[in-house]
Amino acid sequence: MKLSLVVPVYNEAQHLRAVLPFLYSVKLPIEHEWIFIDDKSTDESLKILEELKVTYPMTLLMQPSNQGKGAAVIRGIQEATGDIIIIQDADFEYHPRDIPRLIEPLIKDEADVVYGSRFKKSSPQVHRTYHYFVNRFLTLMSNLFSGIYLTDMETCYKVFRADIVKPMQLKSSRFGIEVEFTAYLGKIRARIHELPISYFPRTRLQGKKINWKDGVAALRHLVYFNFFVSAEQAFKGLKDSYKK
Repeated sequence: MKLSLVVPVYNEAQHLRAVLPFLYSVKLPIEHEWIFIDDKSTDESLKILEELKVTYPMTLLMQPSNQGKGAAVIRGIQEATGDIIIIQDADFEYHPRDIPRLIEPLIKDEADVVYGSRFKKSSPQVHRTYHYFVNRFLTLMSNLFSGIYLTDMETCYKVFRADIVKPMQLKSSRFGIEVEFTAYLGKIRARIHELPISYFPRTRLQGKKINWKDGVAALRHLVYFNFFVSAEQAFKGLKDSYKK
């Protein structure tokens, strides 16, 4: 069994030299590959990744134009060769020490998808008020629309069996991909687990890129992907065992 870690990157030059040792410090229990996708950064992110590639083995992909996090994640999923795929941000918000615990249910064949929740009661960290309430509201709406009860739909840490996520006909180029993932899972039969994770939120000054416009767009995505995209449109080549 093999794990693919998909890491979208956009203008993270100030952090990358410290982030990569941080990410690669995790000891993973199975064979794995790191896939970094540079989303046409305007700083030196790509140059730094090319330098670090010598020390930190990775597949480095370059987007032809800046298309957004969602487009970079989709590209990484398409190129992934692992049986399990996880999304990882190129910053310090999510701690890679949680990854072995998140992938364990898939390795043991106890789950098909695992979400890492920042809001489980066993996760004691303090959140920024605005983002907390926006995330909780969007998660509530997603739960109502998709029929999947989660505490953190917007989490970066989503772990999928490749045979579920690769057939997804994903379209979101920006942060709407989080909504799209969950909406599509609601259309199939999949074992979904949610586990608590560590989270260390950063501010916009520290490079956080999501803003209020993405929150408004997420509401549109919630309606569209849950109610106007059928299971047949959401997946192509999905195994019959996952179909409802």
